[in-house]
Amino acid sequence: MTHPSRRSPAARSLPALAAIAAGVVLILFVRSITGDGGDGSDATGGPSTVESACEGPSTELVLAVSPEKTSVLTEIAERYAQEDGESDAGCVDVTVTEKSSGAAQTALARGWNERADGPRPDVWSPSSSSWPGLLSNALRLQDKPSLVPDGDLPSLVRTPLVIAMPAPMAEALGWPAKQPGWSDLLALSRNPQGWGAFGHPEWGPFRLGKTNPELSTSGLHALVGANFAATGLSSDLTPADINDPKVRAYVGGIEQSAVHYGPTTLTFLANQAKADRDGRGLTYVSAIAVEEKSLLDYNVGDPSVGGNGSPPRTPLAGIYPREGTVFSDNPYVTLTADWVDANKQAAAADFLEFATSAESQKRFTDIGFRSSDGKVGALVSQKYGALPDQPKVELAPPAPPVLALIRDSWRDLRKKARVLFVIDRSGSMQSDNRIELARDAAAKAFDGFGPADQVGLATFSSDYRVDVPIGPVGKNLGALKAAAQGLFPEGGTALYASTRRAQDQMEREFQPGLINAVVVMTDGKNDDPDSDLERLLADLRPGEDTSRTIRVFTVAFGQDASLPELKQIADASAGASYDAREETSIEKVLSDVVSNF
Repeated sequence: MTHPSRRSPAARSLPALAAIAAGVVLILFVRSITGDGGDGSDATGGPSTVESACEGPSTELVLAVSPEKTSVLTEIAERYAQEDGESDAGCVDVTVTEKSSGAAQTALARGWNERADGPRPDVWSPSSSSWPGLLSNALRLQDKPSLVPDGDLPSLVRTPLVIAMPAPMAEALGWPAKQPGWSDLLALSRNPQGWGAFGHPEWGPFRLGKTNPELSTSGLHALVGANFAATGLSSDLTPADINDPKVRAYVGGIEQSAVHYGPTTLTFLANQAKADRDGRGLTYVSAIAVEEKSLLDYNVGDPSVGGNGSPPRTPLAGIYPREGTVFSDNPYVTLTADWVDANKQAAAADFLEFATSAESQKRFTDIGFRSSDGKVGALVSQKYGALPDQPKVELAPPAPPVLALIRDSWRDLRKKARVLFVIDRSGSMQSDNRIELARDAAAKAFDGFGPADQVGLATFSSDYRVDVPIGPVGKNLGALKAAAQGLFPEGGTALYASTRRAQDQMEREFQPGLINAVVVMTDGKNDDPDSDLERLLADLRPGEDTSRTIRVFTVAFGQDASLPELKQIADASAGASYDAREETSIEKVLSDVVSNF
């Protein structure tokens, strides 16, 4: 439906105060969970509801939107309310909720639970059409009707996957004139000289930052790109291609260069930003698989990706793999569900028209997206590490069953992990059933590992003890779960000493070829005589050989936990911190932690 108000400059320049006077209400209380940036973790944000100035009965339209475009779509929804907010079905109140692509796909596939998943969406806009394809495939396997309309899905905006490298490293590979490919990165990762083969032995081996493809669009698209590169194809991948031993060896070889995984690119970008501020911009990772939009955010110093408002000393350069890359097309999916009635369908169509108007598209391109028809704004330029004439080859995501096979293959091909869990059993864990929640969450978290991963469990109060020595999960899963269920709270909180002992053990027993890490979960603050935080942070910082880094992932559990201290501990080791101060979130948060491995 076309409205005269959309063509009226006067209507578009209405000041916010006048809009509020007319009855526009904006309620914004987006709750951030650690790892809510980039192309989507398991982040879930509270709703941003914009009530229309239109008079008369209204239809509420709920959008579940991937994190990287939540803010701009909220702005567009506010402008929609100011300028129009009316469809063929009457007035429209738009509610924008933040939900990562992988989390939304999982929730829709199992049946949306508003208590656990947030407001049930009428429209879903993940980062990529890969996710609706995976949803349709999952529902088909359950003999359930599809929730995704047939045919091509309309796109809000686009952004391609890039391999973001510190600029000196990219230039050593020939950027910007040359676009290396996955094959070049695989060869570099396997070269015993590492970056020494390009005249820079001080950069060490090639190290890749890559997210978990079960949760993250960039991780999924990187996995798809590697499979295409391994086959030499640019379309029409088949199950036989994916199961080919040579293809599996190629993709598995790339996975072995990963420093760790995770639910969001934010962890990698924030750690890179911190390393850059510390003058170590060439020591953290060699490359990060991210969306072009996130690359641009990093290079302008956007705080949403760990920046401080100023460009980094060492910017990142976007490599568009020569074999081709996948675009995140940010589809607009009006769900074919029984709760999406004719009024909601009309409202969804009207808001889509507004969001893809020239003015709305310019708002997207101003912040680094490409428009739905491929136009770029000023940010997509070599000045900011992006190349507007790239990529030369666009890869189409494979058919949903093949895409699901690619995603599932990652479980076997991924780099395996060696992880020591360190769980607080101090007296304060008696409060508010914390110990029961911790027992159950830890026991379930161990199920997230594969049989070839190596996991152990240590616990601490005033003392530190190893309850289950590190060993293959295939052999010690039962012992890990039993030890977790046997936790009994007593004593003080020797957080610093226990973290140091765990890291010391992992350093002594370091195993190349694995992700070596410590997970620390505590509900309190350090109250031990060993109270020198600065000394602990110095001990945790990576040494000259950053390939032997022991990363510490911290979890603040309960309202009394000191999140700032735990973040410092994680940051010092180039790990990540997680917020479970809302105690009932601990199961989900530990699942996010395990996604790093």
